[in-house]
Amino acid sequence: MKIFILSVAEKELTDAVEYYNDQCPGLGYEFAAEVKRALDRIALFPEVWQIFSNRSRRCLLDRFPYGVLYRVDNDTIRVGALMHLRRDPKHWHKRSGKL
Repeated sequence: MKIFILSVAEKELTDAVEYYNDQCPGLGYEFAAEVKRALDRIALFPEVWQIFSNRSRRCLLDRFPYGVLYRVDNDTIRVGALMHLRRDPKHWHKRSGKL
């Protein structure tokens, strides 16, 4: 399956990588690698992850408090957010409708 990452999700990834690298050099790159592994799992098993809204699903990262919010459209996976799990869930439900 092809994965398409919306620009807002790319920005969230970049911001999180910078934040973690500021906290501890190299930690941001470990975070990015974990996001990549999550995307690989989503591509292999897109329908397995938790339903988040009518049109979207969420795959949780193992080590970091983040989830990948995505939608499956035929043969394309559209990633709409890299969501921090401690943020108000209402924010993400609003975003999930725009996927």
